[in-house]
Amino acid sequence: MAESLIHPSAVVDPAATIGEGCEIGPFCVVGPEVTLGRGVVLKSHVVVAGHTSIGDETVVFPFASIGEVPQDLKFRGESTRLEIGARNRIREYVTMNPGTEGGGGVTRIGDDGLFMAGSHVAHDCQIGNQVILVNNASVAGHCVLEDDVIVGGLSGVHQFVRIGRGAMIGAVTMVTADVIPYGLVQGPRGHLDGLNLVGLKRRGASRGEILALRDMLGRLGQGSFRDTARQMSEAEAGPMVREVLDFILGPSDRSFLAPHS
Repeated sequence: MAESLIHPSAVVDPAATIGEGCEIGPFCVVGPEVTLGRGVVLKSHVVVAGHTSIGDETVVFPFASIGEVPQDLKFRGESTRLEIGARNRIREYVTMNPGTEGGGGVTRIGDDGLFMAGSHVAHDCQIGNQVILVNNASVAGHCVLEDDVIVGGLSGVHQFVRIGRGAMIGAVTMVTADVIPYGLVQGPRGHLDGLNLVGLKRRGASRGEILALRDMLGRLGQGSFRDTARQMSEAEAGPMVREVLDFILGPSDRSFLAPHS
């Protein structure tokens, strides 16, 4: 059994649960309701507060603040949680907040993510696996980011927005509406600028699948996203097109970013 290494200057509450082989560096603070999985590394000056769990082999870099109270004026100190998966890399000055009673009470982060310096995940967000937030990207409350999403540097995602699997948000972009899976969004007020071709090719999408997605996107741009998607869903479609159509027809509080004309 690997022993955990805790620096003498770290303040770790005796009630915290510390997994095997953890490393807690100088001047870290770990609260009483925190659970660290096996091999978690807190490099130095990291604060982990609240009812927070961090999955195996996640590394948190200096000056990150994880699990502190939400930046929501409606929060009244209710018991809520932040759940972080395994093998994430959480860089300097990242902030991640737990949920709120009104938003379901839980913020979830998947596995194998990279959260670059200064990025922010707000209360009640649901973040998938292999998500990348580039430097100073911010995700507001109640958002859903599915697997393999990339949010470019200095970009913002409005509250309650959904971003589908494999989508990419360019740098310095404000996202105010839902983004379809595999979409590419960029611009000061983001618009849908086609498909995330680089991401699709990296994931092994065939030429036929990409052409089918392009055809679908062209048809969606000719009218209401949901009305057109409903009509298209009645015909046969490949798995990637079907995934996008199901996403569009799923529950949402927001409209969709339309293709750029």
